Amino acid sequence: MSLQISEKNGMFHLNGKINSSTLNFFSTYFNYNLSQSNAIVVNIDNVKEIDRSGLEAIENFTKLALFKEKSFSIVGYGCKEIYDHFNSQVA
Repeated sequence: MSLQISEKNGMFHLNGKINSSTLNFFSTYFNYNLSQSNAIVVNIDNVKEIDRSGLEAIENFTKLALFKEKSFSIVGYGCKEIYDHFNSQVA
């Protein structure tokens, strides 16, 4: 399964996998959108899988947004690995 990204009412909905095969598309898409907007909200309800490179990309976008004084938020109940990754860094 590939990664599909759609935008509705200012929220980006991800559907599929965030892995080394889809990372270039994911990074290019959000680099562009982060440069065009002050706030990015990503819904991960339909993310089925994420690997280490995907987690690192999300972490890098979070850091980049903070550096540029922009907002990069993740919402939804998909892919528990994302929450586990970020919760382990906070603790």
